Amino acid sequence: MVNLELYRVFYTVAKCGSLTKASEELFISQPAVSQAIKQLETQLGGQLFTRTRKGMELTETGGKQIFKTVEEALRLFDMAEGKFAELKDTATGVLRICASDTVSTHILLPIIKEYHEKYPNVKIFLHNRTSSETIENLKMKKGDIGFVNLPIDDSDINLISSVVVLHDTFVASKQFEEKLGNGVIDLKILQDYPLLMLELSTATRQAIISFAHSQGIHLHPEIEVASLELMTELAKNGIGIACIPREFVKHELEEEKSLFEIKVSPSLPTRAIGLALPKSEIMTFAVKEFIKMVNERNKEIK
Repeated sequence: MVNLELYRVFYTVAKCGSLTKASEELFISQPAVSQAIKQLETQLGGQLFTRTRKGMELTETGGKQIFKTVEEALRLFDMAEGKFAELKDTATGVLRICASDTVSTHILLPIIKEYHEKYPNVKIFLHNRTSSETIENLKMKKGDIGFVNLPIDDSDINLISSVVVLHDTFVASKQFEEKLGNGVIDLKILQDYPLLMLELSTATRQAIISFAHSQGIHLHPEIEVASLELMTELAKNGIGIACIPREFVKHELEEEKSLFEIKVSPSLPTRAIGLALPKSEIMTFAVKEFIKMVNERNKEIK
């Protein structure tokens, strides 16, 4: 296969009509230009130029026959390189984000808003998926970025970083405060109260139940819900005690004060949400910029 640079030298010599001028434009020596022309002629099996007093002229049956084709080919290659450069420096195209409803609402919403305002030409697809579904989407190259519950052990995806640490806790309305709001209580006491939890299929519920079982405690929710938002509203209305990440009810605890935190012993272990990418994929500028915004927001939270 012929080296593309030989064709570029050929085109430059033909355009300049001089080995000297071509060497100046290409920033290589004149002997190197001459050698490249000889190499291309040898590989093609014919003469491309004739020397005249005016300089280098294309031969009728060689150089002139291929000049237009080479010129168009080099133009297309330059265009391809330009488009690739745009991918590295311009946020365009599509960004496919896989995350749970909870992560999307409580973590990604402000980031997506900021990103869309800064890069309106990027079309964003937000796929609401569980952690296991997100991992499968990344493996099948159906997502560009995924947010998953940690820890995970899967060599078929790239785990980039931990995005946010979550502190699961129990919260309730004021009507439970007299019995459960004074100091730290034993976790097993909550077995006797109406509990609100996410569905069993969620990573949040599984982590809490697994920890409770390790302590010999069996927490059976009276009501199971599909979203943290609904569970928060039920807790605010006194329906039961919600188990929910503290980070997602800061407004209700600190500003609105419609809920209070029940301190238990042993306390629930912390969890983390991680950012993952498909294996062996080259990141576009659009993906890099979104990750950059996620990391910057993470620093602000910390």
